[in-house]
Amino acid sequence: MMGVGKSTLGKIVAKKQGLEFIDTDSCIEKKFSMKISEIFEQKGEDFFRTEEEKEILKLLKKNKCVIALGGGAFVNKNIRNDVLKKGVSIWLNATLTTISKRVGWNDKRPLLNKKNRSKEIKKLLSVRKNIYKLANHKIDCDNLTKEDIVKKIIIYYESN
Repeated sequence: MMGVGKSTLGKIVAKKQGLEFIDTDSCIEKKFSMKISEIFEQKGEDFFRTEEEKEILKLLKKNKCVIALGGGAFVNKNIRNDVLKKGVSIWLNATLTTISKRVGWNDKRPLLNKKNRSKEIKKLLSVRKNIYKLANHKIDCDNLTKEDIVKKIIIYYESN
């Protein structure tokens, strides 16, 4: 889910493990020379999701890397099946309160460009959590430090 620390924690894990870090949203932004919010605005969510799938399925062929998926990517069955087959998936879980606090009034999140952000986050979380549960591992992040979360991620990674 957005705001749980996928990119921040992914970078730390990759550095500690000597792996490449890849943020799929950044890859898509580079590919189109546009921010994700601009892609949503100018080309639509369907276009973005199609390009996201292509990019992630290509990236999953790589080895020795940590990939931070966008919050909606794991919802895509093709992406999810490939992730579960080829990698170690970790659901970084946080409460609605934590996520709302972290995303704030950030305009970079096109799915939240609504008046009632908390309501939108709650809606997204309720839809996505049943799919996120399919990940190999889950870490409840609310009461953990970055260091504790990173340690848990590395343990899960090394155990597979």
